[in-house]
Amino acid sequence: MKLIEVKTYEELSEIAANIIAAQVILKPDCVLGLATGSTPVGTYKKLAEKNKAGIIDFSAVKTVNLDEYEGLEGTHDQSYRYFMNKNLFDNINIDKKNTYVPNGCAADLEKEGKEYDELIKSLGGIDIQLLGIGVDGHIGFNEPDDFFTAATHPVVLDPSTIEANARFFASADDVPRKAITMGMMSIMQAKKILMVANGKNKFDILKASIEGPVDPKVPASILQLHPDVTVIYSEV
Repeated sequence: MKLIEVKTYEELSEIAANIIAAQVILKPDCVLGLATGSTPVGTYKKLAEKNKAGIIDFSAVKTVNLDEYEGLEGTHDQSYRYFMNKNLFDNINIDKKNTYVPNGCAADLEKEGKEYDELIKSLGGIDIQLLGIGVDGHIGFNEPDDFFTAATHPVVLDPSTIEANARFFASADDVPRKAITMGMMSIMQAKKILMVANGKNKFDILKASIEGPVDPKVPASILQLHPDVTVIYSEV
């Protein structure tokens, strides 16, 4: 595992975007695993700038997102499909037919999870997976648990996750209590993993994830078992 500590969020975003851009240049038809949340926004902005400047071309790229809230249509301004369109897909030359987000409105989320895993397999797997990390150590919406869940699956969100995401909604009461998330299998089978974290409130959980025991109570700790992980962290 490679740890890169930088001084600012701007630096974090630039380095992360450069790593993803290198993957696109190396393999123009690559599969990118993407994340939502506040931390990746700067990375997506940098990627859009590189695309506009002609440095990278997304026309053959395919993407798979980690997760989606249960019950939110893609047109809802707090859905992760909407987030991805606004922060990345609308700003680059990607074919949106090649961008995939789990369907949180599926009638059967267990079935949706199985089909999503099959989709990832059909694409040849993920070349590089971008991750954030929650204050409780979650990656995607894989919350602290007694075991690691392999498959894409529905999940009940931890109270700390609901509290952290409440800032995006009118109130905490409006935050969905459930979601569907990519499980550890597809994440860990990605050829490369890039995790970004910023803020002093992430330092302790990041340290536990990197240096502590591999423990499903700290979901991100499983990344210690992956052969190619880069973590970029900034305090601000």
